[in-house]
Amino acid sequence: MNDKPRLLIGTNNKGKLKEIRAILKDLEFELVSPADLGLELDVVEDGQTYSENATKKALAFSQASGLISLADDSGLEVDALDGAPGLHSARYSTLPGATDADRRATLLLNLSRYPRPWTARFRATVAIAGPGRSVELVEGICPGEIIPEERGKSGFGYDPIFLLTDLNKTMAELEMEEKNRLSHRGQALQKAIPILSEFLKD
Repeated sequence: MNDKPRLLIGTNNKGKLKEIRAILKDLEFELVSPADLGLELDVVEDGQTYSENATKKALAFSQASGLISLADDSGLEVDALDGAPGLHSARYSTLPGATDADRRATLLLNLSRYPRPWTARFRATVAIAGPGRSVELVEGICPGEIIPEERGKSGFGYDPIFLLTDLNKTMAELEMEEKNRLSHRGQALQKAIPILSEFLKD
């Protein structure tokens, strides 16, 4: 029987779940997903900032489960597009049932009228909520640029066209361990680890 306290990862995104589980695997928590609990919860992300959306999701999942919950909101910010798609990164296509590939195609089409380099950054905010606790927030930022051709088979979302210029590799060309060390979400989650450890002391 597992007697570790449970930490609910408040997302239904399989790519995010895989990354978060890998980064937090050494914590003294049993990491559970909404599906593990049979919890069907779709939180409307209508906040004006990543922090608002992450907080809203973490609180909703914590209140629905009674568990400490962690949620994130993240986006891709492209300078040539004045920071778009930003908060709307996951919904950056007018096609019904749009896929990640559709969103990448929309982004490249919108960028095609601007000169390169298309400087950009990934930004993530992670929120941690628990019963009777105030919400804790941490942030991670990963700079890079958008390239017009897809490279790499790993990752998800915009990873195949997001180039880490120092490495000359896209996010989708990184091994999972390297990505989790360098990515916006990885940075934020590393900052979240000591906060989660404090939760265990109560």
